[in-house]
Amino acid sequence: MIRTYKNLEAVSRAAAEIFVEEAVDALSARGRFAVALSGGETPRRLYSLLTESPIRENIEWKAVHIFWGDERCVPPGDPRSNARMARLTLLDHVPLPAENVHPIPCDRSPQEAAAQYEAEIKAFFGTASPAFDLVLLGLGDNAHTASLFPHTPVLDEKDRWVAEVCVPEQDMHRVTLTAPIINQARQVLFLVSGAEKANALKQVIQGPFRPNDFPAQLIRTKAGHSLWLVDHDAADKLIDIIHCPS
Repeated sequence: MIRTYKNLEAVSRAAAEIFVEEAVDALSARGRFAVALSGGETPRRLYSLLTESPIRENIEWKAVHIFWGDERCVPPGDPRSNARMARLTLLDHVPLPAENVHPIPCDRSPQEAAAQYEAEIKAFFGTASPAFDLVLLGLGDNAHTASLFPHTPVLDEKDRWVAEVCVPEQDMHRVTLTAPIINQARQVLFLVSGAEKANALKQVIQGPFRPNDFPAQLIRTKAGHSLWLVDHDAADKLIDIIHCPS
């Protein structure tokens, strides 16, 4: 499902409402809320909104568990770190127990980090079919999501839940959740903003199924739901899309 909004502010406010709804539902059903955060610039405003009243008070933070969809293999204090961005914009401003924060351990090799993070996820869920309550994702202008980049081996992953990724054009290694575990989530929420994303969004949503070129097409949840919150600039090339009031 796709919902379009006037701008990133409206997208972020809609996302905050959904975050709260999913948290309340998860706590009622399972007693905890497991969410995988995304990095990049787009979710910054969402994270900030979650720290503001009355939204902040509507979430039982002591029962929230924070994971990440992907991470750059950089030191934790590096400005490019997704965990650092989330800490500065969200985690440092809500009463979240330290033990409920599960960062990707990028203080070791990418292969070791991926293996350890998968082991942590397995231990947390205690099941062969883990399901995050919510996975937040973005979309790059090359149609990547998380660290599922075009023409990388991770796109063919069928068994592992977490994998290392080399992105040569960025001269950087990353660690990412794979499509199989993302697709087991109860709710996947894409946030997309900006005219520079319009071509990629058009291909992912309305183009031919070519996930090696457009990796976000791999995200097709099994039992859960996928929802795209998109601003008007990003949705500019989509056909027959009804805009939400904002």
